[in-house]
Amino acid sequence: MTIRTAFLSALFAVVLAGPPNAPGAAAHVFAPSLLELEQTGPSTFDVRWKQPELQPAGAKASPVFPAACRTVGERTLRREETGLSVHMSIRCPGGLVGNDLGVEGLASTQAPALVRIGWVDGRTVRRVLDADGPTFLVPAAETTVGIGLSYAHLGLEHIAGGIDHLLFVLGLTLLVRGHRRLLVTVTAFTIGHSITLALAALGVVHVPQGPVEILIAASIYVLAVDLARRHLGGPQADTRISWMERHPESMAAGFGLFHGLGFAGALTEAGLPQGDIPAALLAFNVGIELGQIAFVALVLATSALWGRWIRTGATADRAQQAGSKWALAPIYLIGCASAFWTLERILALS
Repeated sequence: MTIRTAFLSALFAVVLAGPPNAPGAAAHVFAPSLLELEQTGPSTFDVRWKQPELQPAGAKASPVFPAACRTVGERTLRREETGLSVHMSIRCPGGLVGNDLGVEGLASTQAPALVRIGWVDGRTVRRVLDADGPTFLVPAAETTVGIGLSYAHLGLEHIAGGIDHLLFVLGLTLLVRGHRRLLVTVTAFTIGHSITLALAALGVVHVPQGPVEILIAASIYVLAVDLARRHLGGPQADTRISWMERHPESMAAGFGLFHGLGFAGALTEAGLPQGDIPAALLAFNVGIELGQIAFVALVLATSALWGRWIRTGATADRAQQAGSKWALAPIYLIGCASAFWTLERILALS
């Protein structure tokens, strides 16, 4: 375990640092853009192009319509609760079906784009676009399988960019002994956030995002404090087994309720297809769960290889000493990052 903790500290330090041009150790990936088209006539559509107010420097994303489409009338700019939106109308002779539609410049936004098309007869099409797939061929109708794949993609994108959520999962890997129990604990976390995610996305509960983000950061800090208590040595150390160690599944499910309210922001922005709400919710949660399991598997597999490499170049005693020296590093990293996020989010409310 000590060699694994040493590796985890280095791994997550790299994750927090991000790529050279990243805007810093933000707790979340930048929010997605939204391209919404509503049919108003045989070949006319009202367009809403919304971008989050907070974006990386130099971000330049814009919709790409079929070549035959032309803007009708004037464009209007409106400030919304979570960003700015451009409203306009376009005329597309022959319609959109069978043509490419997308968003260019997604690499600069460091976030996906959500596309939603609604026809006058009630049909809808939804897609999640990213820098690797910025366009798609508009189908006549969307299947349940297509909806599932799109929302699973959105779930994967969201968990991959949610550093605070991954930080909590990292803490679980340090807390829980045994791969089977760790899998159960991570799944309990998923069940917890699935409950509040569904309630928030369906409009049953509505909680302001500011306080929710504070609770998310605080939950990570509480977990870090418990991990530090267990690892600190000395005659004054508290060696009793904590409630979190005895019942990690219950703890993860409980804290997952807060995290689910945070996940709901992305899903609320995307909207839910009225005819396939269960499939969309399930697919979004499956995407998040797959992302979490992939993250845990990557951490465990790579740390095992790291430990094997360390042992080949050092005696068992030296390897143990090296691991012990760094045992608290990832815990301090989790604690410092979560404490910073908690204070930052509290100040943001003032």
